[in-house]
Amino acid sequence: MVKTVIFDMDGVIVDTEPVHRYAYHAHFAELGIDISEHVYNSFTGHSTKNTYERIKELYGVEGEVNDLVLRKRFLFNESFDTKPDLELIDGVRELIVGLHESGVELIIGSSASKSTINRVFKRFELYPYFTHIVSGEDFPKSKPDPAIFLSAASLAVCSDKEHCVVIEDSTNGIKAANAAGIRVIGYKSENSKQQDYTGADYIVRDFRDISAKYIMDL
Repeated sequence: MVKTVIFDMDGVIVDTEPVHRYAYHAHFAELGIDISEHVYNSFTGHSTKNTYERIKELYGVEGEVNDLVLRKRFLFNESFDTKPDLELIDGVRELIVGLHESGVELIIGSSASKSTINRVFKRFELYPYFTHIVSGEDFPKSKPDPAIFLSAASLAVCSDKEHCVVIEDSTNGIKAANAAGIRVIGYKSENSKQQDYTGADYIVRDFRDISAKYIMDL
């Protein structure tokens, strides 16, 4: 029986990808670099810090990684705060509420920065449902490194990984859950691009098709 669900955030709880895309590409233009769609999609699931470390390797961009991250974060926050049509993924609020009311512990394990997570949680009033928030900015390596999920599982009241499941939408996130030895539900939405779900234990295409009971009985 599942007692703890670890949610990724971007692409699972809220689709902030269009905002991230705008911020990254606006910054790439400022830096004078042209990044293909294939390379950009390969960053999915990585923290902003690790993304810019990779960009410096690939394109020889000058400047400190922390400064690059702060500039992208500024562009993201500016766009996020002015975007009126940003909504939660269809069906995910009902699933979160149902799991919470059923006594399942919910934890965030996201590569996003704490400031981005807090912006989403404040805007959509999600704090009451989650006991812990684990951000990728606290770890030297991004997913597929398992550290985020291992940390999240260790914080759970029931820290037995057998009673835990991760919900992820990216190849790197699924690999991280696999490496952590935690079962994973792959959320394969219509917006998923170039992601490999073969490592997922279960695949869901629409949160409205499942319930809290479905997850608890896994």
